[in-house]
Amino acid sequence: MIEPHMLTGSEALPLLRTGQLTVEGLARSCLKRVAERDFSVRAWSYLDPDAVLAEARRLDREERKGPLHGIPIGVKDVILTKNMPTQQNSPIYADDSPRIDAACIQTLRAAGALIFGKTVTTEFAATASGGPTRNPHDLARTPGGSSSGSGAAVADFHVPITLATQTGGSTIRPASYNGISALKPTWNAINREGLKIFVPSTDTLGFCARSIQDLELLADVFQLEDCVPTKRIELSDARVGLYQGPAWDRAEDATRAAMNLGAALLRDAGAHVDELTLPSAFDDVLTQFGIILAGEARTSFLHEALMHPDILRDEFMAFVDDRNTVSRRDLVDAYDKVASLRRIFDERAGAFDAVLTPSVPGEAPPGIDRTGDPVFNSMWTVLHTPVVNIPGFSGPNGLPVGLSLVSPRYTDRQLLAISAEVTDLFVAKGGWRLDADKRRESAAAQRGALVDQSMPVRDSCVRRY
Repeated sequence: MIEPHMLTGSEALPLLRTGQLTVEGLARSCLKRVAERDFSVRAWSYLDPDAVLAEARRLDREERKGPLHGIPIGVKDVILTKNMPTQQNSPIYADDSPRIDAACIQTLRAAGALIFGKTVTTEFAATASGGPTRNPHDLARTPGGSSSGSGAAVADFHVPITLATQTGGSTIRPASYNGISALKPTWNAINREGLKIFVPSTDTLGFCARSIQDLELLADVFQLEDCVPTKRIELSDARVGLYQGPAWDRAEDATRAAMNLGAALLRDAGAHVDELTLPSAFDDVLTQFGIILAGEARTSFLHEALMHPDILRDEFMAFVDDRNTVSRRDLVDAYDKVASLRRIFDERAGAFDAVLTPSVPGEAPPGIDRTGDPVFNSMWTVLHTPVVNIPGFSGPNGLPVGLSLVSPRYTDRQLLAISAEVTDLFVAKGGWRLDADKRRESAAAQRGALVDQSMPVRDSCVRRY
């Protein structure tokens, strides 16, 4: 008998709409999984089972069933959420209790989603220093960050979907390390009101899930719209660019092997695969990103530095004090250079249906003190392009290694369409999949093989820690 928490959101929705599964039954199954696993994984910063079940029962009573009716969604702890603390993993906001929802939470509630709890983030989602969360595939390794809890909660089957944010690589990197799908949309395609802002020019709200279909559900809810007509693409007709990026020398053997195998699998499937060439000006894009980050963070943390100079971590004080010596002239020059690169990339990448590029240097590194290197993500974040992490490969320790598909700005729906085809291929033939046996079992749930929905929530389920 398959437990409902193993279902993706897309698998659960028809069962919820037809009454084969109740929202409370799904919530209880998710809470049971959290109770069994989160003592080790530590994905949640706040979760109140009583409140979750009360809201689940309310949704069961609703006649109107929205496009996300009853789907549990975890929320990263830098996003304002009514009746849940938004502490941003900072002592400054330890007692914060918002009275309003961020715009994205209001959108999810309007769609009928069950807001489940707050997932762990690094401090202000703005540091590479790790938090308490561990990689569910190897508890001695990082799950990535800053969306640490968001990635781990999805990968460990606590909830099917979570919200994540990305300044440099905080959505795509955790997705790769945890072996799940994720979308970092085009910059500013989704309202950021109510999110802690680190770098306004790059901060982007994204999603983690166990299927591309779930990412497409979220794209529907947030009304993502392309600037070109969206069409379904068969891999046999697809045009895929290969791009190693300006930091290829930092790619480990696992990522190099994944890129080679990914390209070979695409060619075997009939896709037309060619190198994407970009001008030498792109070699400096990571430097420009660093200037923009330091310059804008100087403004973003000024109020915390003035109000809480004895509490604010020194690395944030360093931004405010301009220890990076980034002048306003430097910032303007970086803005202009990156703006010109965005147009060039859109034109060059427009010759392809998607561009295949690394997500990470390699497997999740050992230890949880650091969250890993965003060097393969920051380019796409500062260029404002949509990015999807595609799981399916592994490294020498059998841990997941993802690859990214990238496309021009405001082609998110087209990117998701081809990502669905590529994900099926890579997961089937790339050598790594998320709990393959359990995923096969979860498909049987649509044939009615569900566990007892009245199963009680264990008393040991996390509430606050």
